[in-house]
Amino acid sequence: MVTQRALSTVHVRAPGKINVFLKVGAVMDDGYHDVATAYQAVSLYEEVHASLSDDFSVSFAGSIDSSGLEVDGSNLAIRAARMLARKAGYRGGVHLEIEKNVPIAGGMGGGSADAAATLVACDALWGTELGREELLSLAARLGADVPFALTGGTAIGTGRGDQLSPALAKGTFQWVLVLADFGSSTPDVYRELDRHRDRHAQDIFPAQTQPTVDANVLQALRSGDAQVLAEALSNDLQAPALHLNPSLAGILELGEENGALAGIVSGSGPTVAFLAESVDAALDLQIALSAARLRVVRVTGPVHGARVVSD
Repeated sequence: MVTQRALSTVHVRAPGKINVFLKVGAVMDDGYHDVATAYQAVSLYEEVHASLSDDFSVSFAGSIDSSGLEVDGSNLAIRAARMLARKAGYRGGVHLEIEKNVPIAGGMGGGSADAAATLVACDALWGTELGREELLSLAARLGADVPFALTGGTAIGTGRGDQLSPALAKGTFQWVLVLADFGSSTPDVYRELDRHRDRHAQDIFPAQTQPTVDANVLQALRSGDAQVLAEALSNDLQAPALHLNPSLAGILELGEENGALAGIVSGSGPTVAFLAESVDAALDLQIALSAARLRVVRVTGPVHGARVVSD
């Protein structure tokens, strides 16, 4: 259903994410893995401006080099807009101007944030009024991280990561992110994980088919205590990401030498996230890592998901 439109442009902001916990199940017959993850949305945002158009198009700006991104129908944001239009029976189009601040192929779900923001923006722009559950259903068809970019906050993801349940998180956590000047292929990292498990099959327990999030992670999030959460950070993809990109190991060491409670590769990397004890500690860490000529961003979490912004 399409109702009377009152807007000619819509601005939506959607966050990047950190996986504070990620357990990967055994490879299945279709080559995919089920996961159990704890997501936290952080204050590094993608900004999507949607305006009425006769067709579907996208352009990019922002602090991230987007020159290599596709701008045709294969782009995830364009796919999101087209999917929503088909679902609602809308016959027009949209032009999307996306300000990218979340690293591309960085393990923080930047493309997923673009898709989630596009769903919210087009729903408002076109007056389709599909509602939260319908948008979440479309988001899950677009990619595993898209539903979380829509909801934000802190959540547990199972299945491919798209089956979400909210997680209680008390207070605000201080993060310092090191953004790499290169991207990482998620399929390559998963394949390296499978090879790692094969190589060490005699030394490690077999992976679960249906992994779960450890109870101590949920307790750490509920406590709001950064030191407790630091002890619970875990990512099965970190070892293969380090194997493929050995320079990340030095970054992790440098952060912990300069006061981070703990560091973790976010998702499949190469972004490295450091948890700090306080705002002052995060500032000190940001300065130290910047002095090492690393690209550093200080963020907080959790934050809300994709939401219309009043300009």
